[in-house]
Amino acid sequence: MKISIASGKGGTGKTTVAVNLALSLSNVQLIDADVEEPNAQVFFKLKDIDEEEITVKVPSIDKKTCTYCGKCASFCAYNALAVVKQKVLVFPELCHACTGCALVCPVDAIDWDYRAVGKLRMGMTLENIAFVEGELNTGEAMAIPVIKALKKRIDQNKIVILDAPPGTSCPVIETIQDTDVVLLVTEPTPFGLHDLKLAVDVVKTMGIPFGVIINRDGIGDDRVDTYCERENIPILLRIPHDRHIAALYSKGVAFVTEISEMKEAFQELYKKISRMVKP
Repeated sequence: MKISIASGKGGTGKTTVAVNLALSLSNVQLIDADVEEPNAQVFFKLKDIDEEEITVKVPSIDKKTCTYCGKCASFCAYNALAVVKQKVLVFPELCHACTGCALVCPVDAIDWDYRAVGKLRMGMTLENIAFVEGELNTGEAMAIPVIKALKKRIDQNKIVILDAPPGTSCPVIETIQDTDVVLLVTEPTPFGLHDLKLAVDVVKTMGIPFGVIINRDGIGDDRVDTYCERENIPILLRIPHDRHIAALYSKGVAFVTEISEMKEAFQELYKKISRMVKP
């Protein structure tokens, strides 16, 4: 089963849920797909670490062949190419590596260079969890190539947990597509409800089974409960607003390792989502 953990906003507890769920199960692969700010690794010590550089294509212009017709620049929706007098300017940071410029070039004057946009880091945790994280290079705008590379590392023989980026933009959609179920993490506050509604709209549109996890249950109000009841959305788990949990988190300690009843709650969560996924 492939389980993605998402939310409409950052800071709701996606990583908390992903890490504690992974530690509550066996035969697990944990993938940190929040490539702009990966942080799941702070809860683990890794062994047998391996790294892989992620690159994307960037157009390289053959000056001897190019006729400077300007079709490549006209085609590029991201303004990564500009044709001036007897010269084609390439702006690598704007290129989305769609390769369309090469398709429209009438004289085949476009070849490819490669540039690094990020890296993958892989290893095993001391708890025997297969861990993979992606990290986008500073200043890069496109997270999708790194997330695609991460998903190629999915082990179909394991329970796969993907910690998605926050929000509802393209990196989130790339992460959760083709997964079996989405767990939407929220907080019982007006802000949490607002962003939960955005995330629910995305997941419904994609047609993926989903449920809600309420983190810091006990603060705020009951409007998230009311919304979920009205929309027939299952609330699969409540993580209490608890000082002990917060103290453990601040030390980089997953609370299921210290609170046995919470580990049992995450194991029960897995049973619930297993029943949600059609065979």
